[in-house]
Amino acid sequence: MQPIVGTYECKIDTKGRVLVPAALKKQLTTVEEGFVLKRSIYEKCIELWPMTEWNGMMQKLNELNRFNRKADTFIRKFMAGVKIVEIDDAGRLQINKDLIEFAHISKEVVFSSKINLIEIWDKDLYEQIINNEDTDFGDLAEEVMGSTTNYGA
Repeated sequence: MQPIVGTYECKIDTKGRVLVPAALKKQLTTVEEGFVLKRSIYEKCIELWPMTEWNGMMQKLNELNRFNRKADTFIRKFMAGVKIVEIDDAGRLQINKDLIEFAHISKEVVFSSKINLIEIWDKDLYEQIINNEDTDFGDLAEEVMGSTTNYGA
């Protein structure tokens, strides 16, 4: 699957439906296969996994030893709140109430690409995390990317 690119702002209706932006929908070549919605591990947002990506993750999880307590606990927490979803004929995605509550989503949401999946954020929370001045992005980039690959040299 090609990397997903872009950040898109949308509104969510009172029934938890979000109209998927056309530019984003064009990138989701596997729309007919469906998607999985799940809680993010690190942030108060929801992840939208294309089914092909989800199936690859399930293969990795299936290799874990379920008689190892930490692996078993990880699988349970990773799978908590998981929902299989589709984009309907009107181009909308239905987000369940428990996931909306988890991510503190109100009226406006942001779809943000994360290489091979999409994060769905409450707009205000997304702006807070992106504009967080406690994290120096330059330092973070150097720490994460600077020692592993020689980009641009």
